[in-house]
Amino acid sequence: MTATNSEFQFCGVNHLALVCKDMAKTVEFYRDILGMPLIKTLDLPNGSGQHFFFDVGNGDSIAFFWFPDAPESVPGIAAPEALPTKGNFMSAHGSMNHIAINVPAERFDEYYDRLVAKGVEVTKILNHDNSPTQSSDEINDDVYVRSVYFFDPDGICLEFAAWTKTFDESDVAHDPVQADGTKREGLVVGRTAVPAE
Repeated sequence: MTATNSEFQFCGVNHLALVCKDMAKTVEFYRDILGMPLIKTLDLPNGSGQHFFFDVGNGDSIAFFWFPDAPESVPGIAAPEALPTKGNFMSAHGSMNHIAINVPAERFDEYYDRLVAKGVEVTKILNHDNSPTQSSDEINDDVYVRSVYFFDPDGICLEFAAWTKTFDESDVAHDPVQADGTKREGLVVGRTAVPAE
């Protein structure tokens, strides 16, 4: 399925800006453990902090601010309290739950082993599918993405994700839930797709 935007020409995510407690530990984790090139560093004016950018591939970046007086993190509210399959993965409205970094499907198992070898605590591999549990221990024809989750030094949840399927119209099959928990029937299911221009 090819999706097009008739309003704006978007070219992906330029950068996602997060806040860290210790920029040195952040550099050690993202540059030295995950291998992301550090491409831009800034000392903010008047001693107000720092802003560093890491290349995540495809012209996209993950950036971090360090502010000397930033409040402490609040796991379970501003971010997940635990990794998927290891506890409460929910976070508050308006929070950033996790960052999924796209990796090649053919290297997924190698990358999983590399994280483990580097001492990163990871989840088991989740082969996301359309089954009642939405995950399989084995790769099958219904698996659409493979995932492994882990935390950075600040408790930011990261995911290595590898697409294994090209989506089509059948993959858009659920109406969204409203704030009161009821589904907004017909907002998605049964709606005619907007034709590509």
